[in-house]
Amino acid sequence: MDLTVLLVNVLGWVGMALLIGAYALVTAGRVHASGLPFQLMNLFGGGFLMVNSAYYGAWPSAVLNLVWVGIGSVGLLRARGRSGVSGGPATVPGEETVADAPLGRGAAGEQ
Repeated sequence: MDLTVLLVNVLGWVGMALLIGAYALVTAGRVHASGLPFQLMNLFGGGFLMVNSAYYGAWPSAVLNLVWVGIGSVGLLRARGRSGVSGGPATVPGEETVADAPLGRGAAGEQ
């Protein structure tokens, strides 16, 4: 296997791990969807998968990931434009975080 193929394959696997990791972290309430870590993981994950997909001629996937990178770029610019973005769960004074709420209930405990 030549170095180019190895690099493209590694980028594909790392991109996949970044996208799944970002989704898992938001779902678990560990990061906020508008936070910098989530946006960076999506931007780089989509970019790496775009390179992998284009190299192998999987054009629908490459275009999907190009759009993903565009969305991630906008999110990153917005996240960087806000002060105090930590990437942690969003909290409202006096309310529990989304991560603390029971499954199927909102942050304030409503059904």
